[in-house]
Amino acid sequence: MSAAIAESLIAYVHEFSKANVLVVGDLMIDEFIYGTAERISPEAPVPVVKVTEKRYRLGGAANVLNNIRALKGNGFLCGVVGKDAMGTKCKREIKRLGAETDGIISDPDRPTTVKTRILADQRQQVVRYDQEVKQETTKACRTKILSYLKNKCRSVQALIISDYAKGVISPALLKELLPLARRTETIICSDHPKASNHTLYENHAAIITPNKKEAARVSGIEIETEENLLQAGKKLLAYLACEAVLITRGEEGMTLFEKKDKTVTHIPTKAKEVYDVTGAGDTVIATLTMALALGASYEEAARIANHAAGIVVSKLGTATATSQELIDSIKADPL
Repeated sequence: MSAAIAESLIAYVHEFSKANVLVVGDLMIDEFIYGTAERISPEAPVPVVKVTEKRYRLGGAANVLNNIRALKGNGFLCGVVGKDAMGTKCKREIKRLGAETDGIISDPDRPTTVKTRILADQRQQVVRYDQEVKQETTKACRTKILSYLKNKCRSVQALIISDYAKGVISPALLKELLPLARRTETIICSDHPKASNHTLYENHAAIITPNKKEAARVSGIEIETEENLLQAGKKLLAYLACEAVLITRGEEGMTLFEKKDKTVTHIPTKAKEVYDVTGAGDTVIATLTMALALGASYEEAARIANHAAGIVVSKLGTATATSQELIDSIKADPL
């Protein structure tokens, strides 16, 4: 039985090149500064890090696109960057992935969001600092975003809304975007609707994929026990009138709630070692959505996404999974 399940899941991975997915949301650059820490500062009780290397990765909605491209899917990205060096770097990295940048709007009045992590001896994160503006984008930016999305929704199977609360996914945008996607029969997937706008997803989203903390915040139920988890998942499912809710639970895996037959499926984690959870949620939503775009069931898509998440958390920094890594993981343990 497990061999047959593995074969059916792997078949979707082989077909990812046929998945056309549109991503809209907050674009970021993840900056990683690596160094060695051999002494404590005489000025304060903090380590002195001697910098040896800097690396830059696409973050936020841009990392969702990165995950889609790494698995050979066709991804299209829409969001806002600043007219600054990091905005230029973001566009350059998107082009390097082989994706178009027509949907990337440059706003001279806001900086590109940058999350900087300083790590000592390759693994220990010493500090993280963020450069960002969280206010909603201007009406002019929103008009450009909607114009791009209207054109693209006609040629994709699915839409991912990647909301990091940096101002792109505003209520004003959602009020126009969600009905538009529904009219074009586009599958709508959202990583973590915010408390300020989650009601707008009602009767529009096919699936949402919050982590445990986000699910607790939106449902209003503190998730401390298995019973709390079930209550929160079922409440979100009913409240948003979506087809499914997938709550990611870190080392405890995932729990899928489906409206059809009111089924609840617990999926154990596939991570053997966890080095860094940065960007794991982006991997989940990207992989899940591609599988759904190809006709996978919610459970099949969730299982594939769970394997992909297990791969990326075993890597340091904002990482992605390759098709071969995903296939190997499914072969080793499909359930």
